[in-house]
Amino acid sequence: MKGTIKRSLMFVIITTVLCGLIYTFVMTGICQVLFHDKANGSIIEVNGVKYGSEFMAQQYEDEDHMWGRVMNLNMTTYKDKDGNTLLYSGPSNVTPASGDFEKTIEERVEKIKANHKEMGNTPIPPDLVTNSGSGLDPEISPEAAEYQVKRLAKNNGMNETQVKAIIDKCTKGRFLGIFGEKRVNVLKVNLMLDGILK
Repeated sequence: MKGTIKRSLMFVIITTVLCGLIYTFVMTGICQVLFHDKANGSIIEVNGVKYGSEFMAQQYEDEDHMWGRVMNLNMTTYKDKDGNTLLYSGPSNVTPASGDFEKTIEERVEKIKANHKEMGNTPIPPDLVTNSGSGLDPEISPEAAEYQVKRLAKNNGMNETQVKAIIDKCTKGRFLGIFGEKRVNVLKVNLMLDGILK
């Protein structure tokens, strides 16, 4: 009996050391060497200034910048240890069959139209008036980016060709050429519009 307990205890200690310590340190080391940028959050840093992660949405609603997916921001639920309010975004959990959802979409459509009068009755791409499951989607479809070109050109003193060139630089293709859809990184576009990224 004592021998069985001793062997079991040794097994637990060995697997804890192997899986909990050695494996963790080895994998962390490999990731830091081979995928340093991704392993550290894919932070966009220019001249020592960190502007955010390319995988985390930021909300833009001004005329000079590209707008991304709608964020369902919450500034009341979470606080840090000092009692400061923390910004949080998540899904709305509202069913598309509800009147609330329909009303919300109508309000978002009106807001988009009011800020893109030059687009007239051009259909608004769905991702400009809906939020993602996480509420933190950093990318939009090329169609949603194209919809904003005229506004961005006018408000940034650029021509449409220049804005489209920026969008093209910030567009990713399908994974392995077949999976997913093309998408445009909103933060990168905005940093390029501001002249921060080249």
